[in-house]
Amino acid sequence: MTLSLRVAIVGAGPAGIYAGNILSRQVAEVGGEVAIDLFESLPAPYGLIRYGVAPDHPRIKGIVNSLHEMLDAGTIRLIGNVEVGRDITVDELRERYDAVVFATGALRDAPLDIPGIELPGSFGAADVVAWYDGHPDVPREWPLEAESIAVIGNGNVALDVARVLAKHPRDLLTTDVPANVVEGLEASPVTDVHVFGRRGPGHVKFTPIELRELGEVPDVDVIVYDDDFERAANDPHAEALFASNNQVKVMTRTLNGWRKPADHEYTASRRLHLHFLHAPVEVLGDGRVEGVRFERTRPVGDGSVEGTGEFVDVPVQAVYRAVGYASSPVAGVPFDERAAVIPNEGGRVTDAAGAAIPGVYATGWIKRGPVGLIGHTKGDALETVTNLLADAAAGSLPEPIVDSAEGDEVFELLEARGIRFTTWAGWLELDAHERGLGEAWEPAVAAHAGIVRERVKVVARDEQVEISRDGALALS
Repeated sequence: MTLSLRVAIVGAGPAGIYAGNILSRQVAEVGGEVAIDLFESLPAPYGLIRYGVAPDHPRIKGIVNSLHEMLDAGTIRLIGNVEVGRDITVDELRERYDAVVFATGALRDAPLDIPGIELPGSFGAADVVAWYDGHPDVPREWPLEAESIAVIGNGNVALDVARVLAKHPRDLLTTDVPANVVEGLEASPVTDVHVFGRRGPGHVKFTPIELRELGEVPDVDVIVYDDDFERAANDPHAEALFASNNQVKVMTRTLNGWRKPADHEYTASRRLHLHFLHAPVEVLGDGRVEGVRFERTRPVGDGSVEGTGEFVDVPVQAVYRAVGYASSPVAGVPFDERAAVIPNEGGRVTDAAGAAIPGVYATGWIKRGPVGLIGHTKGDALETVTNLLADAAAGSLPEPIVDSAEGDEVFELLEARGIRFTTWAGWLELDAHERGLGEAWEPAVAAHAGIVRERVKVVARDEQVEISRDGALALS
């Protein structure tokens, strides 16, 4: 019997798009048919690639081009501006599709449970990233009032936040950064951004390209401290990593290249400081952030650190915690609050008793937590899709009870509820509109003359929806 499936994927970021692409290819290889609907809560696709990565990452363009090709192939139907669990329930999806795959990612900040973390002037990195990426559901204004800023974390998100906050706005204008973000950054009085990590320089969670980018930011000096390197010396675990991992070798050499004599004169108007072996213990301030207290740490030798009992207070006026992301629950799907994932076995979603729920799957960060890069996301999708197709071959997928063979019934349901959904054709219109804004951009100040903008991102949700729907009358 020929395989014939209808599958809903929830989340149009890389995890969801990769899952759809792998599913369509594998079904085609066995001569079957599959109709895939990709539901997205935002009007535009690409998820964290559009709204969770700093706009000045040049390699992101290549990832977007790849995702665009997958959606433009016509085998996956995008249904945007629809929040599953609110605009359409999980049960309603299960009534219409043979399988539902959740790929909703991780958009919340992981907590940092220390005294004072809730003081005004203390922020989560995910929130400021959403702001400078033009996410439609965050405020257009951001309180950039601090001269000195602390960023707590030693991963790529911490570096992204620190780099964008330290960077002069004119050096972001070649990206798709929204106009309101440029205006906010122009008014920032920042002179110093400090990045703090609990472990030593040999255990950073950056990747080499993100680290090297720091040294290429115009008029921003990168400062590291000999004391941190001396405290981290003779750590057998770090030495073993250096000997076995080429990325660690590259980053260690980069960091050591930034070490300067004590009397070195820094000349840039802004400074980005990298501190190691600092564990945050309290955010200080009377009514708002005035500093952060850290305990100095030392390597134990197994990759972990321990406190030394030595405390230092660093005066800052703003704190950004970048200690990780966490996923959010979807109404109607089991959720592990502690691990912040949908419980699953190999992508098969499980109930409270650990039994697989027929026809319900997960992939990406909502499946395994917010770790790993794009390659891990592809591997996740392959595992989930392989198990989905094994279940289909075994006849264990539940049969849809709503006749939607022609594919339009879900559109009719959304229209009847007044949901102004968007489509792939609509995204192509919004994409063209944003590129047109870039072509028409004229600098407001002479210092920005000669800068060419590829696009200017539209921020407001209603505006995105209007452009998408007005420009794409036919359903894709």
